[in-house]
Amino acid sequence: MATKPNFSGRPGPPLGGGARGLAGLVRIPPPGAAARAQLSYWDARVREFPLFLGISPEQRSSILSAAQVRLISRGQTIYVEGDRVRQVILLTYGSAKMTQSGEDGDAVILRLCGPGELVGTLGITMQEKYRSTSQALTPCSALVWDSEYFESLSCQIPSLRLNVAYLLYKLLEEMEVRFRELSTECVSIRLGRQVLRLVEQVGIPSNGAVEIQMTREELAQLIGTSLFTVSRLLSKWDRKGIVKTRREGFSVKNVDALEELVKECGGDELI
Repeated sequence: MATKPNFSGRPGPPLGGGARGLAGLVRIPPPGAAARAQLSYWDARVREFPLFLGISPEQRSSILSAAQVRLISRGQTIYVEGDRVRQVILLTYGSAKMTQSGEDGDAVILRLCGPGELVGTLGITMQEKYRSTSQALTPCSALVWDSEYFESLSCQIPSLRLNVAYLLYKLLEEMEVRFRELSTECVSIRLGRQVLRLVEQVGIPSNGAVEIQMTREELAQLIGTSLFTVSRLLSKWDRKGIVKTRREGFSVKNVDALEELVKECGGDELI
């Protein structure tokens, strides 16, 4: 495996099987004009991501020069629960899910990641092993760092450590909101709120609608209900012209109408 940063955009080694394939990465400044142009491209692409806010161009260049570019195919496993954490993964395109399975084998989606979010670990080596399994929902691209080197960068660049702490805060806030919804709201309200979050987080504008590349089963796992219930509610909203369902996902045709349904119905059934 090459050890120098890969800013070419070509696929790197598969991420399946966790972090085992990325041990021993070293930081080598990218040589040549072509590589500098690629570094400039990534700098422009990530500078508005929460991880890089308040970080100078020189610091961003130092951070990016330590990264490798990875392309991840849809359905590909990024890491497996129980694997040692040896990498930091920043999603730059696409979406991924983090899942855990119960003793009965049923899976639950803990969270989703979209562009600008860290997949799995929050960037500092605070745990030895992953506590979930991550899989790409769509074709993805990501910047990947060796976790030990990323830790040293965060010590050198206080803003980077603060940004990681902010991402941790936002994650905990999101989990608190979802726990409250799960405990106090009916399924239809939870589904409506979650679909609105998906529009913002992983939605892809297309022909006046917003495409959500998640199956109904995955949506059910995300809000803690059955496939039948999600299918029934989406079919109702489809008849109302709010969403358009299909086999491998759905699109939101009228975001405003869905927002109004959530506001008006409160704890009532969204029909």
